[in-house]
Amino acid sequence: MNNLQPTVKTASFATTNAVFIGRSIRHSLRNVESLLMAIMLPVMLMLLFTYVFGGAIDPGGDYVNYVVPGIILLCAGFGSSSTAVDVATDMTNGIIDRFRAMPIRSLGVVTGHVAASLVRNLLATGIVICVALLVGFQPTATFAEWLGAIGIIVLFILTFTWLFAAIGLVTGSPSAASGYGFMLLFLPYLSSAFVPTSTMPAWLQGFANHQPITPVIETIRGLLTGTPVTDYVWWAAGWCTVILAIAIAWCNIVFHRKGGRR
Repeated sequence: MNNLQPTVKTASFATTNAVFIGRSIRHSLRNVESLLMAIMLPVMLMLLFTYVFGGAIDPGGDYVNYVVPGIILLCAGFGSSSTAVDVATDMTNGIIDRFRAMPIRSLGVVTGHVAASLVRNLLATGIVICVALLVGFQPTATFAEWLGAIGIIVLFILTFTWLFAAIGLVTGSPSAASGYGFMLLFLPYLSSAFVPTSTMPAWLQGFANHQPITPVIETIRGLLTGTPVTDYVWWAAGWCTVILAIAIAWCNIVFHRKGGRR
């Protein structure tokens, strides 16, 4: 009698990721409060800076055109930060052990969170841009420049979402992941998002000019409003590509180190 057990075929890469992406998107749709906060907080900050601080910063009334690119990245940052909590939750509630016992590539759970975050963030970014247009934002971008700006925004979202996913993997709890992830959200405030870096103290200008957020903001600002882009676009693409590669490698190493077999 043949006692050989039937071979269980591992699900394909595409099938596994499609399932986990669908799972994460359904979770996002159920977590309405988190989605609303990711949209409302950047909108409130934009209204605050435009109507409360804008007159003092730029009496000419053009401050909204300056601040919107920074708000767009702030929106993307807030939306991406929830990925750290989602990944940490999956790593601590036992569901990963169940996934590892199945014939699937369990790292797809992280990919699913990243893809869902990209969808959420693009939706939130679109809403923020629509509100910006209502409060006086006047972009001068051509169709090609809009495509370029969207491409940089997508690259930025992917980069920081994978980085937040790595943070979620290495932390021991969702609350710790939220705390560590929140620290990254201060970077836009130490960039050219809200004021030119030339107005900052000399000791802070060096950091503000050479951190990853500033070239991304200046690239988006240049594409949408016609300010000089110069070499910002190459610095933006370079920073994002390097951080993205490090974050993906970090996720793979940490996930498998914690006992994953696939």
